[in-house]
Amino acid sequence: MSRRRRADKRQIDPDPIYQSQVLAKFINKLMYSGKKSVARGLIYRAIEKFAKRVKAESPLEAFEQALENAKPSLEVKSRRIGGATYQVPVEIVPERRTALAMQWIIQYSREKAGRSMEDGLASELADCYQNQGLTIKKKDDTHRMAEANRAFAHYKW
Repeated sequence: MSRRRRADKRQIDPDPIYQSQVLAKFINKLMYSGKKSVARGLIYRAIEKFAKRVKAESPLEAFEQALENAKPSLEVKSRRIGGATYQVPVEIVPERRTALAMQWIIQYSREKAGRSMEDGLASELADCYQNQGLTIKKKDDTHRMAEANRAFAHYKW
């Protein structure tokens, strides 16, 4: 892994229906084996179900609100100091916040047993929109862990 930062982030094209780069990124994260058309169809159907479930007028705005509710602001990183390993709380950069929220939503959607991915995704997005569910619990646990280790914040690098 390169230790240098990329000078410029690669721009991805917005999705064809909603013209949203955030939704295009979500589609790319959901995609398996390069099957983008399958991922697109799945997400568009899930977003429509989700928008009906939460009675939102704009499906894209509701999706973005659900994603915003799932974004963590703090996380802990392991830092080795003098033979001891400390869990140091650090703030998360915006790109990583979004990426973590997307990963968690997709992970918990896939884990919903007895449902299709479409139904699981719609259900998880609805839970995030209402600030409940497994993704929000994961965010709260991450924040709680950072809060519990606040004493080690001075080890931040």
